[in-house]
Formats: sequence, C-alpha cells, structure tokens
Amino acid sequence: MHRTVKSLLGPRAGNLHVLGPDHTVREAVSLMNRKNIGAILVMNPDDELLGVFTERDVLRRVLEDRLDPDATALEAVMTREVFWIGPEGTVEDAMALVNEHNVRHLPVMDEAQVLGMISVRDLTAAVVENRELELADLTSYVHGSYGGHVQR
Repeated sequence: MHRTVKSLLGPRAGNLHVLGPDHTVREAVSLMNRKNIGAILVMNPDDELLGVFTERDVLRRVLEDRLDPDATALEAVMTREVFWIGPEGTVEDAMALVNEHNVRHLPVMDEAQVLGMISVRDLTAAVVENRELELADLTSYVHGSYGGHVQR
C-alpha cells in the first residue's frame, strides 16, 4: 500500500482545531469534547505550530499535577516536541512514526503550513481497508475472476 496521508485528510483538509498558547486547559477540553477529538493544535497568531495538546497531556500534566484547568494555559502543559509528516508521506511512513515515538496524532505539514492532523485511528482504518482490498483481489484470483477475466 502506498496511499499518502494527504488522501486520509480528504474533506477534512484545512479543517483545523486550533487554540492559542494562552487559552486554558478548560477551553481546550471543551473544544475536544464538542468536536469528539483527542488532540488540538496549539498555534500562535502567525499560524506557527507551537505544540499539540492531547488527552494524555490532560492526564499526565494537568490531573496528575493537580493543576487548575481554568487557570492553566496550554503553553504550560502542551506537548512541545511535535512529530509530523508531509502530505506525500505514506500510511506506512506515518505508522512507523507513531510507533517509534509513541504518539497518537500526527500533524500533516507542507513545509511550515499545517494541512490537518491524522490519528492512529485514521491509519488503522486505512490499513484495514487495504487488507480488505488485498483479500478481495486474492479471492478473485483463487476463483479465477482476477483482472476481470471470467472463466467459462
């Protein structure tokens, strides 16, 4: 499978869930709950990616440290080391990144511009879809209908 991560964005391309570094944890969690997402991008007004704020950050940096979600700025608890992938990277490349760095969300970036974000769920769905297509091709091959040829 050589599907690109850009294809995973589909109609979501450019639909970013973003807050600034001065927004609070409460605001971020509210946005994540409303949108049913596990991470948001933290960007400055110049659209520069500063970090990612995830469900893990809530657990490890906010709740564990007993910080006040209403008084804690994202800048203080976001993940600053962001691993990302280019739009022409493959699903395999993205899977390698999430496995190697133990992350669940990858921004898709074209140079400094964020195009979107993909999750492990998106990657898993793409792998499953590819396996289903491979299985259908193999089944067709075994039954003699591979390539559109019909045996008589």
